[in-house]
Amino acid sequence: MSSSGVVRRGIHYLQKLKAANIPSDLIEKGQNRVIDASLTLIRERAKLKGELVRALGGALASTSLLGVPLGHNSSFLQGPAFAPPRIREAIWCGSTNSATEEGKELNDPRVLTDVGDVPVQEIRDCGVDDDRLMSVISESVKLVMEELFGEQGKIIGVVVAMYHDASFNFSYVHTLQDPLRPLVLGGDHSISFPVVRAVSEKLGGPVDILHLDAHPDIYNCFEGNKYSHASSFARIMEGGYARRLLQVGIRSITTEGREQGKRFGVEQYEMRTFSKDCHFLENLKLGEGVKGVYISVDVDCLDPAFAPGVSHIEPGGLSFRDVLNILHNLEGNLVAADVVEFNPQRDTVDGMTAMVAAKLVRELAAKMSK
Repeated sequence: MSSSGVVRRGIHYLQKLKAANIPSDLIEKGQNRVIDASLTLIRERAKLKGELVRALGGALASTSLLGVPLGHNSSFLQGPAFAPPRIREAIWCGSTNSATEEGKELNDPRVLTDVGDVPVQEIRDCGVDDDRLMSVISESVKLVMEELFGEQGKIIGVVVAMYHDASFNFSYVHTLQDPLRPLVLGGDHSISFPVVRAVSEKLGGPVDILHLDAHPDIYNCFEGNKYSHASSFARIMEGGYARRLLQVGIRSITTEGREQGKRFGVEQYEMRTFSKDCHFLENLKLGEGVKGVYISVDVDCLDPAFAPGVSHIEPGGLSFRDVLNILHNLEGNLVAADVVEFNPQRDTVDGMTAMVAAKLVRELAAKMSK
């Protein structure tokens, strides 16, 4: 099905209901029930995972996965909608262990939990438009971020805990100051707008964004779609949700992309100058004076030799170690992140790109958790 066909499917369903003389208020009530049920599921799973983290002694910051299986805002292929379960499967694949490169163990719920997926297709099948869908995604992210806080966002207390197993014997005292930190599994890149909006609004101010991508995704309104995956960072910058936006790995950029970058004061680092820029990019310090750092990783920032399973194959990209060096060396308070645009329908038969996306998620989770 074409991109426009997928976008219109929910609209056509709504038109059929109206053509059958179904009262509009009845349709709206039905949509509200589906949305409320969707948010309730995210809320209750987040509460459960927050309780688990607290029961284990708490954490200064704990990462939680949230899937947003959305693909209809892609300008080419919709395969990224199928990515979240493939990434999860690869994270826990038996071919590797649960340790990250810096030594954190992902099987410790204080490092990584999972609150499931926003049921995007079920919501769209009820005729819900993208304005409202984006609001549901934002609200889902905020629900995740509410955990480990009291009703008014107050610190909930001091925890004294002892943790014993075969390899650990220690005690620690700390204050639970931070919420579950969302690590969002896309989905196409249009999800970054509602996620960043939610993070900024929940924390009460803008963030600095490190955006790794082959494309700047900053068109004003690509192909007439303001929520296109090629326009997500225009919406973010317009909303004032980011102070600094650094775009790294760029190698497919139009005149409009450069003009929009200048309009919003974006720092664009193209691959043609990476050898000159790499020392700076591998020693970034971000987030001072704002609410933290957000990282958005489009898997196509990588050269297709490392990640062929993407919709937009663009040769000449970053190596996997280039990306890890940038992420590992970054100094800043990482408050949220996303990994987007993995397309399982274009992956190799052995799922190589799924493992690449999973490795990115694993290392981001370790970076985010404290």
